[in-house]
Amino acid sequence: MKTNITSTITKLKDLNKVNDQALVCISSLTIEELIAIKLELASQNINNRLYGFDIWRRTPYIVRDGILKFSLSSSKSKKDAARLLGLSYAEYMKHLKNYKTREYFIND
Repeated sequence: MKTNITSTITKLKDLNKVNDQALVCISSLTIEELIAIKLELASQNINNRLYGFDIWRRTPYIVRDGILKFSLSSSKSKKDAARLLGLSYAEYMKHLKNYKTREYFIND
């Protein structure tokens, strides 16, 4: 049965990837610190190298993907989410499709 979860936090809690204690710790960090920590953790097991992954050029895609997830999580409707991001509804829907954001929230 497929269900739609429109909160990233709820989805990650359901998957046991975060708990309330982790969320308290995360909330005390800046977004820059979170990115640095994530990249550092990802590179630790591979000798501090992320060969084959072009971080610098992929950053806009990664950030926009996160912002789209946030907009769906924090808005009551897609129109509100589009307004939040300063996009037209048509632009917003195009980006949701391109980034496959809605699929992220579908729980099988």
